[in-house]
Amino acid sequence: MSKRAIIVVDIQNEYFSGGKLLLEGIEKAATNAAKVIEHARSANELVVYVQHESTDPEIPFFIPGSHEIDIHPTVAPLEQETVLVKHFPNSFHETGLKALLDQQNIDEVVIIGAMSHMCIDATSRAASDFGYKTMVIHDACATMDLEFEGVTVTASQVHATIMAALAFAYGKVTTTEHYIG
Repeated sequence: MSKRAIIVVDIQNEYFSGGKLLLEGIEKAATNAAKVIEHARSANELVVYVQHESTDPEIPFFIPGSHEIDIHPTVAPLEQETVLVKHFPNSFHETGLKALLDQQNIDEVVIIGAMSHMCIDATSRAASDFGYKTMVIHDACATMDLEFEGVTVTASQVHATIMAALAFAYGKVTTTEHYIG
């Protein structure tokens, strides 16, 4: 039988109104993430939070000790739930995430959070590479417009591209409604 964990990646105040990196659709993504988390809790599944903190004083985001790095209240962890701090896009890189999952005999992960094109992408690919059955709940994730060589790529295009790539080779990509139903 599968042992599943929900990995809640970087749903932090920095991405919401008042933060420095407002993401398109973050409110809806957080609301959907909260539904996924509640579903996991009711099924007694492991819920692990990953919280980004910057280590580079030149980067004006995710400053340690600031209100912006706090996990958003929409998805606030319970006291007994694990919160891991990370400093890289990949939630496994230099954190205790893999050790925690292995200790709990987890073989399947469900990934939700922000940003689709960075930490969700990196974490999903790493999870798959480590051999976990990987699922991303795409409407519980959010991202932003990007620019490359003078071309603006809209958040919806960025999100669709990343989700298509993940679904192609790294795991299942689904909706909150389908996952919970």
